[in-house]
Order: sequence, then C-alpha cells, then structure tokens
Amino acid sequence: MDDLYREEILQHYKRPHNWGAMDSPDLEAADHNPLCGDQLKVMLKVGDDGRVADIRFDGHGCAISQAAASMASDEIKGMPVDELLRLDRSFILDLLGIDISATRMKCALLSLKVLKSAGLGHEVDWEPETPEATAPSSPTERDRI
Repeated sequence: MDDLYREEILQHYKRPHNWGAMDSPDLEAADHNPLCGDQLKVMLKVGDDGRVADIRFDGHGCAISQAAASMASDEIKGMPVDELLRLDRSFILDLLGIDISATRMKCALLSLKVLKSAGLGHEVDWEPETPEATAPSSPTERDRI
C-alpha cells in the first residue's frame, strides 16, 4: 500500500498541480524550511462567498514538501477560508499516506503552515509538533522520497 502512496507523491513532485505564479492574489504567504532548504509560496484568490476560488504555489524543495503542497492545493479549492484555518497536521499526513519521520515532518507540514499564513494574512508562528512516540529512530526508504 505504501508503494501506491509513494508513487502518487513522486507524480505530484514531478508534475505538481496548481504550480506557478498568480496575478493579483487576494492572499499570499511564503516561508521556508531551513533544515532542508524547502521554499514555498502560496497565492490564493478568494470568491465573494469566502471560499478559495483558485490557488497557485511555487518554490522548490524535496519531494515531500512539494508533493504535499500540490496535493493540498487540489483539496482546498472551493474550501471556505475559515475552514482552511482549522486544518491540522492530520490533513497533510493523511494526504501523503506514508509514515513521516521526525526529521521530515517540517518538510511535510510546510505547505500547511504557509496556507494558514496566507489565510490569516500574516505569518503563522507555528511549529509542527514532533510525534516522538511514532517517529522511527532511523530514516527508512520512505523518508528518502
């Protein structure tokens, strides 16, 4: 089963959905992961109904960070901005569908942090908690994606 998720992650990394710049976004935010060098910018258009009408992202980084951004971008189209602000780490981790080590957790959750920063209109002072109890003690092949 993990092979299916791994393949989907690689496909989103190679051909990210909603990639590229957006003219005149209503909301935007950018951030980076200094541990890995991942950089991500998210741009949102919000409709009169308060829902995400369009999303674009750009940046660079590892497969996990870029695939998470691509997958999340598909899911939040049409979502009310206030609902986007209530998303938690399980949203991203469920999309990825693989075990994420403690060392890769910031990579996986960068897109959530940037999405929430965009939705709030300012940077989120938020660090994803590290699930020490569930984190493997050494990287596995899945972590090297």
